[in-house]
Amino acid sequence: MEIFLVGGAVRDALLGLPVHDRDYVVVGASIEAMLAAGFRQVGREFPVFLHPDSGEEYALARTERKAGRGHRGFAFAFSPNVSLQEDLRRRDLTVNAMAQDSAGNIIDPYGGQADLAARRLRHVSEAFIEDPLRVLRLLRFAARFAELGFEIAEETWNLCCQMAQAGELAELTAERVWQESEKALQSAAPQRYFQGLADMNAMNVLTGTAIAHDWNKAAAALTAAAARTSNPAARFALWTQGNAELIAALKQQLPLPKIYSQWLERLQNIGHDFAAWNNSGRKALATLKSLRRLARQWLSARIPASDRRCPNIANPHHRGAKCDAARRRCQTSCRAGLGRRGIRQSPASRANSNLGKILKCCGKQGFIHF
Repeated sequence: MEIFLVGGAVRDALLGLPVHDRDYVVVGASIEAMLAAGFRQVGREFPVFLHPDSGEEYALARTERKAGRGHRGFAFAFSPNVSLQEDLRRRDLTVNAMAQDSAGNIIDPYGGQADLAARRLRHVSEAFIEDPLRVLRLLRFAARFAELGFEIAEETWNLCCQMAQAGELAELTAERVWQESEKALQSAAPQRYFQGLADMNAMNVLTGTAIAHDWNKAAAALTAAAARTSNPAARFALWTQGNAELIAALKQQLPLPKIYSQWLERLQNIGHDFAAWNNSGRKALATLKSLRRLARQWLSARIPASDRRCPNIANPHHRGAKCDAARRRCQTSCRAGLGRRGIRQSPASRANSNLGKILKCCGKQGFIHF
C-alpha cells in the first residue's frame, strides 16, 4: 500500500499558496485493507475513506470511462492493480495531475510543473471532453489564478469551444453550474469566468436562453465591482447591469440563494451604476460633515466662555473636577435650550445619527469607501 498527496494541495504548495484541503490517493490497496486499517468508508460512486484521526479523504486509485451523458455518466474501476499514473491521467488539468510521496518527491507524468512555470492551464488528455463540468472548472481556475498570470492553453480552449458548440454543457445540472459560478464570483478576477462563457457562446448554461446583453460591458462592470467589494452577491448583481430580461432568466434558470435574488432586485429597482453610488455617497458624506460642523458650533455657543479653555471638555472619558463641573454646566445649558432630553432631541443630532447609520450600511456593502 502506497499513499500519495495529490491534486490541488500539490499545485498550491508549488505555487507558494496556502494549502487548505489535502486529498490522498492510495495505490495497491483494497476496500477490505482500508477498513482493516481503521478508515471509514464514505461515498457511493467510488470508495473514498476518511482517516481515523485527521478526517482527511483517502481514495483508492481508479480509472474511469464514459458510460453516459453529462458529468455523471462515468463508470469507475478500482483495484490494487491501478497505478498512480493511470489515476492521475483521468484528472482535468496537468497542474492538478501531480502527486507527492511521503518523502516529498513530486511525481509529474504529464508536465504539470512545466505548465505551472509557464502559467498555463492545459488539459491532461483528450478524455477532457468527456466531462462538460471541466469547462466550468477550467474557467474558474482561470479566474482564480488570473493575478498570477495564468492563461488557458490554445488547444484546451479549442476543446472547450467544441464542447460548447456540441451542446455538452446543457447536460449539466443547474446546481453544479451555480456551484462553479459562485466559486468564481469569490475569486480574484470573476470577470474571466463569465467572459469566457460569453466568448465560447455558452452563456445559455446560465440563462437557459439567448439574452441580448453587452457582455463586454458587463465584464468591465464586474472588474470594477471586484476591485471594490468582495461581496459575491453584489458582484453578481452588478454584472447584470440591471438588465431585466437577464435577471429574470438567471432567477428562473439557477438555484440562486435568497441574498443573490435580493441583490438582483435591488440593482434592477434602483438602476444605479457605481458612479451614481459613489456620487450619492459623497453627497451624503458632505451633508454629514456639514451637520457635524453645525452641531459643534451650536454646542460651542452654549458652553460658558469660562469653560471653553478646558481642553478636555469634549472628551467624555476625561475625569477631573474642573472638566466634570464644566460638562455639567454645558449639559444644563443644552437642556435649557432643548428640553429635558437635551442634545439628543436636536434635529441636527438626529440627522447626524441617521446619516451615520446609512453610511455605515453602504460601507459594509462595499459601495462607499472613504
